[in-house]
Amino acid sequence: MIGLLINQKEVKEIEYLLKREMEEILFDVEDSRIDHIVKRAMEERYQILFSIFKRVAEPSECMKYIRSKTGGSRKGKYNVRKG
Repeated sequence: MIGLLINQKEVKEIEYLLKREMEEILFDVEDSRIDHIVKRAMEERYQILFSIFKRVAEPSECMKYIRSKTGGSRKGKYNVRKG
């Protein structure tokens, strides 16, 4: 475990960077040209970024980035709740 002491301005910057990176991953996951193995790695990275994001963001902001499995036969298909 590593501790980190940051001020509010730095928290907002980290939050912004994490959001931007997570949104880029979400966009790329929808690209049919990207291989399934690469998408799986992107999903794992998203989960790591989201776990960091949960530590710095407000719960209401986190809800926008929660990924939930949808019904249907396509395994690994996810949607993001938009508020």
